[in-house]
Amino acid sequence: MNTALVTRLSADDLKGLKKSLPDWDLAAGDTALERHLQFKDFRAAWAFMTEVAHYAEAVDHHPEWSNVYNRVAIRLTTHDAKGLTEKDLKLARFINDAAAEHQGDTIHAPIANS
Repeated sequence: MNTALVTRLSADDLKGLKKSLPDWDLAAGDTALERHLQFKDFRAAWAFMTEVAHYAEAVDHHPEWSNVYNRVAIRLTTHDAKGLTEKDLKLARFINDAAAEHQGDTIHAPIANS
């Protein structure tokens, strides 16, 4: 196992995060990244989630997420490190690419059941 991937990011590492991942918010005492997305419809949201799920399984790093119709809420953290690691940043970048491909827009509100 690559120990660099399970080492928690330092406070200095987190400082530039908003610039490199502007659609993500730091949450939970700077131990997690969160993003809320909205897609055209349920099918587009599910296609996005399927693509991310295949990638997450391949790299053995899985998001915490929920889906309500066309909206997806995502939370990334590395439980073994009790915070953010390079694994989370790599997954966030993949999610950004997949969201763009599936035309997901960032929304700045939590998912509410409708």
